[in-house]
Amino acid sequence: MNFKPFFLRGYSLFCISLCSHVNRNIFLDKNGQIVYIAPMYIEKVPNRNSPPAILLREGWRDGDKTRKRTLANLSSWPEHKVEMLRRLLRGETLVSVGEGFQIIRSLPHGHVAAVLGTIGKLGLDKLIYSKSHAQRQLVLAMIMARIIEPSSKLATARGFGEQTASSSLGQALGIQTADEDDLYEAMDWLLKRQAAIEKKLAQRHMAEATLVLYDVSSTYFEGRSCPLAQFGHNRDGQKGKLQIVFGLLCNQQGCPVAVEVFEGNQGDPKTLAKQIEKVRERFGLKRVVFVGDRGMLTGARIAEELKPVEGLDWITALRAPSIRSLVQQGVLQPTLFDKMDLAEISSPEYPGERLIVCRNPFLAEERQRKREELLQATEQELDKVVKATLRDKRKLKGADKIGLRVGSVLNRYKVGKHFRVEIAEDSLRYERDEQKIGQEAALDGIYVIRTSVPDQILNAQETVRAYKGLSAVERAFRSMKTVDLKVRPIHHHLAKRVRAHVFLCMLAYYVEWHMRQALAPILFDDDDKPEGEALRESIVAPAQRSQKALRKAQTKRTEEGFPVHSFQSLLRDLGTITKNKVMMVGEIVEQVTTPTAVQQRAFDLLRIRFR
Repeated sequence: MNFKPFFLRGYSLFCISLCSHVNRNIFLDKNGQIVYIAPMYIEKVPNRNSPPAILLREGWRDGDKTRKRTLANLSSWPEHKVEMLRRLLRGETLVSVGEGFQIIRSLPHGHVAAVLGTIGKLGLDKLIYSKSHAQRQLVLAMIMARIIEPSSKLATARGFGEQTASSSLGQALGIQTADEDDLYEAMDWLLKRQAAIEKKLAQRHMAEATLVLYDVSSTYFEGRSCPLAQFGHNRDGQKGKLQIVFGLLCNQQGCPVAVEVFEGNQGDPKTLAKQIEKVRERFGLKRVVFVGDRGMLTGARIAEELKPVEGLDWITALRAPSIRSLVQQGVLQPTLFDKMDLAEISSPEYPGERLIVCRNPFLAEERQRKREELLQATEQELDKVVKATLRDKRKLKGADKIGLRVGSVLNRYKVGKHFRVEIAEDSLRYERDEQKIGQEAALDGIYVIRTSVPDQILNAQETVRAYKGLSAVERAFRSMKTVDLKVRPIHHHLAKRVRAHVFLCMLAYYVEWHMRQALAPILFDDDDKPEGEALRESIVAPAQRSQKALRKAQTKRTEEGFPVHSFQSLLRDLGTITKNKVMMVGEIVEQVTTPTAVQQRAFDLLRIRFR
């Protein structure tokens, strides 16, 4: 006979697993009460030099004889559990199924398990600090909280507490008692380790002769006491707000490696020198190709900071005035694109460099449409000014007054260069400058890539693809600033805390970036990019989504039939897996809900063993 008594994860109310003929004696009556009828009993057997043995025995009649045998040794059981079993064997009712069962607390848990499991797979915890450390736990908690539910440090700390927990995060990392001050101390600790952490990330994701993507963004600031917060070029549309500037270094796949915070009035090009120093001195990479946009890698920065350094190459683009100069020199002619959308040219202005001219017909069409809309809108407003000069009552007079109205219109639509305007004391005349419009239209959709990388290393198409890789950095900024991690608004007053906050957000994006790569099959993200590239008409044409991605977008289902998620909606879905604290007849145990099929698929894609 195979007998195996067990408690359900420590529940006081337990079941007994017996062989088939014994199980027939355990049943629920019509009232849901547990009833047991079997020739079993508990016997206490004295031991000479030890505590008595508690044995579960079975007795039966064999003819005229009474037989018994031991089924299990219960000596290690607590006395109250032995007594409960004894009562069950007597046929007593302990408690109905509904009566002694109470859910005390349920905490969202699945998203915590997914993010924490990813951190473990990446080894980010050991990369931050090789040994278990209280500060490391707090840093990991802030990284995870930024991904799961970004909020202030005060709200984050409250979300860890035993009584105020918003998820199982505090419990998972053993930091339920941490408060806001503890998080600030952990931020200071992390900032001291930033250089070492970034070096390890660079060693992991960058190599000699690699492409380095670099771009700069800004985010607005709350308060006026931080020395980093300054007025500058605001990319967030928040006029009158102080801001900070931060530059992000990524590898050619868009994986973040390092971030640096600058004062809010710092111009983009002036941030480049520190990145060159960081890559060469701190990361130890002597041969790299910097990829930056035309506002970053300007002619001056190239001449002063890149060209003088052996081993540094670059890929950038020319500004519109430089493109027009090439046209005027006759080096760049629109006829180049009669049969192709990409061509290489050279110019004495760029000795030892390659110029790759591209024309995107879709972009050309869009710019032509937009320009025509602006021209028509401008003409409508100028017509109103003309009518004001011609009306009988309250006629608009005076060249200065008319000029103010005209200037306001031209400044609003930014196409004043395409009009010839004559203002008199009592009249206004205007017409389109078709020659200038034609000159601009000839350059619609045209951009020029400037690079020092030889053709033997990167051909024209590969060079264009490398430049387009900057879109990965732009996606990182969108994720960090608005979509997922919400780096803004920033409330910290100390410069070191601002820097630590931005670094935390970068590390959070590092985790999210890897999660997105793994989870792509069940996200709206394209998980078959090679097919999308194959569908692209040319490298300068807009990117195409694979057929699989288009089907996901259309049906909102994966090929397996799972609902397609955004990254955030998937995290919310995983958060419905809860860790439950349950009381059963006076004893408290924990039980995690069973994942759904799509939730289990997410864990499988992340290669995380859940539960």
